[in-house]
Parts: sequence; structure tokens; C-alpha cells
Amino acid sequence: MTSYLLKGVSVLGGAKQDLVIRDGIIADGGKADETIDADGLVALPGLVDLHTHLREPGREDAETVETGSRAAALGGYTAVCAMANTSPVADTAGVVEQVWRLGREAGLVDVQPIGAVTVGLAGTQLAELGAMATSAANVRIFSDDGFCVADPRLMRRALEYVKAFDGIIAQHAEEPRLTEGAQMHEGEVSTRLGLTGWPAVAEEAIIARDVLLAEHVGSRLHVCHVSTAGSVEVLRQAKARGVRVTAEVTPHHLLLTDELAASYDPVFKVNPPLRTRADVEALRQALVDGVIDVVATDHAPHAVQDKECEWAYARPGMVGLETALPVVLSVLGERWDLIADRMSRTPAKIVGLDGHGGELTAGSPANLTLVDPSARRVVDPSELASRSRNTPYAGTTLPGRIVATFLRGVPTVLDGKAVK
Repeated sequence: MTSYLLKGVSVLGGAKQDLVIRDGIIADGGKADETIDADGLVALPGLVDLHTHLREPGREDAETVETGSRAAALGGYTAVCAMANTSPVADTAGVVEQVWRLGREAGLVDVQPIGAVTVGLAGTQLAELGAMATSAANVRIFSDDGFCVADPRLMRRALEYVKAFDGIIAQHAEEPRLTEGAQMHEGEVSTRLGLTGWPAVAEEAIIARDVLLAEHVGSRLHVCHVSTAGSVEVLRQAKARGVRVTAEVTPHHLLLTDELAASYDPVFKVNPPLRTRADVEALRQALVDGVIDVVATDHAPHAVQDKECEWAYARPGMVGLETALPVVLSVLGERWDLIADRMSRTPAKIVGLDGHGGELTAGSPANLTLVDPSARRVVDPSELASRSRNTPYAGTTLPGRIVATFLRGVPTVLDGKAVK
């Protein structure tokens, strides 16, 4: 295995130092086979995404495990959690093991499958949670993302079941009876445009219900893609009571607002929808405060025909793996330790990914990424590694450039380009 000297690198924005990568770990000095001039670069622990849609099996026209893994590596990620809404749904040990093996074969990031909570994401019968947990994929998070586990009795049963092995239920918080036919955030803009609104309370009501269930059961709950100021307050109160709840926010909900829907460009259609400026500000503060624990991309690639159509018929979702860190940099600034915590340490801890999210010190696994904070990038959809092009940042200049990514000491990205 080739060894590398990262010369003059700044770990988490600190003083310049030399890091040596040898035999898959960060070594305590010594010589190396190759030297990378890292002057001006910042080293972060490899990023970990709790919410990625890789589409395989079933929708390889939109994304595959390999193409999504390559996009992740180029975004500075060393591990991603693959959502269950594939075709067939990842609701059995066989399907989650297939996704896990495809990730290992690609060898670009560690792909950790997320299992479905219910059979076929239908919300009526629990899936094979135990079988998925004991499979080779070692599933620890279960989610029907894309659909809410709306039945409270079923949600309670799921929380009770996974408690036995300290698993997590990750909820897509959306009361479906309040969002039927919804096209965007319910508010002044939706009224002006004449589009059916998706009210904030549809998210907040489910979160409130589920934190009470999690508190009653004593189990772990994770809330996907929090998008409203009201949700933040529900989470703040739950955490103050000691409820075992964690939450994520997406880069796009930290930056974009519902005003963009006025363009009727379906690239801005997402679930949950883009919210108001006040919601964006509340989400940013909650991320800093730790009320929201992590940034997760909700990377949602779609084939051309599913996005380049009328707004009402377009599938919701945006790609985000390759732009997540630059967007977060534009929001938080160069607060490197905070970024490392919200995008690497904490997500790795939540899902239990040993070897990821660690300190960049001698003896630690060499899962890391190098960032050039002085670089500026104009997002060109045609240059994305993802098989899909539905980015909301086309033509936007974002700060920061991923120069290199290492997975257990093996480079997956060098000089900003995928190694394989």
C-alpha cells in the first residue's frame, strides 16, 4: 500500500503540520512513498452522510451504488447511509446485503444500508427488522423515508422492536392527511402562486407525537430533514427532557427558501419543501446550538424525465453529495471543528460506524478529506459524477474545493478528481 506525506496541512484549521498515512492509518511520522503539498489545505475527518438515495436496485437510470459512491468521495465523504426506497424495497436481509456488497465492490466509500421500517414502505406491517440487523449488512437504522410511518401503533411497535439491539427508527415527519396534493410550503408564496401548500404543522405534529412515543418506550428516534422553526422548538424541548432523539438538516434547507418556487423550476421541488427565511435562520441556529445534530444531504437523484417536466408532475428531490460541504461552508463559515462534528463525528456516532469520524491523530484510521478553503467553484451540472443532474446550485459560485479523500489510507480522490 502506497504511503503518503501530507506536508504542511492544517488539521481542523489549526497550525500547519505534516501527516503521514501508512498501512491504512495515520502514522507517527516517518518517510512516505509520495508527498502531497498540503500548504493552505484543511484536513477534516472523512464526512459521513446519514441520508443518501443511491437508487440501486431498480432505478439505475437515476443513480447506481458506484456512481453515487463516486459522487460522495468527490464531496469528501468516506461513508454514506443508503436509504431503503429502492425497487425492490430494502425491507429484507437479501436486499440490504445486496446494497452492502455493491458498496464494497465499488470501494469508494463505506455504504451502510438503511432498512425499511415497513414492508414495501406501505406503512401497514413491520419489515424484517431483526433479520436485517443480524445480516452481513449489520443494519442499525430503519426508515420509510419518502413516506411517514403514520400509524402511531405501528411506530410504537417499531421503536419497541429496535430497542432490543439499540437500533434507530428514522422518521420522515409528514402527516399525510395534511399534505395531500401539496406542491410547496404553505404560506404567502404558495398563495400568490396558487399552489397547494404543505403546512409546517404537518411536520411538527409527527415529530411531537414521535418524541412522546420514543420517550415512553425509551428507544432511539432520528428525525430526517427537519425544515421548520416549529420543529426545532419541539426538538429543543424533547432534548431538554432527555428524550433519545437526534435530528438532521439538509444543506438546501440551510440555504434556499420557498421564494425559488416562483420560478416554477422543478429543480426546487423537494420533500419536505423549501421553507421561509425565518425557518432557514432557525435551522442554522439550531445546527450551531446542537438541537439539530447533523447535516445530511438527502441526495435524491432523478432521471431527466422525472424532473424536467411540469412542476406538478416532477418528482421531489435534489442531488447534494458533491456540493454539501461548500454549501455548509457558505452558511457556517470556516468553523472547522463545528463542521467536522456535524458532518463527520456525530453522524458516525449515531450510526455506529467505527473508524469514521475519529480524531486525525497517530494510530487512527486514515479516513479523511483535504479541503482548499480559498478555492471557489461555479457548479456545472455536466461535471457532476452523479448520474443525475438535478442540482439547485447550477451556475452558483460556492466556496471550498475537495482536493483529496482517503478511505482507510487509500486515495479515492486526488487533485480534485476521482481515482477510479
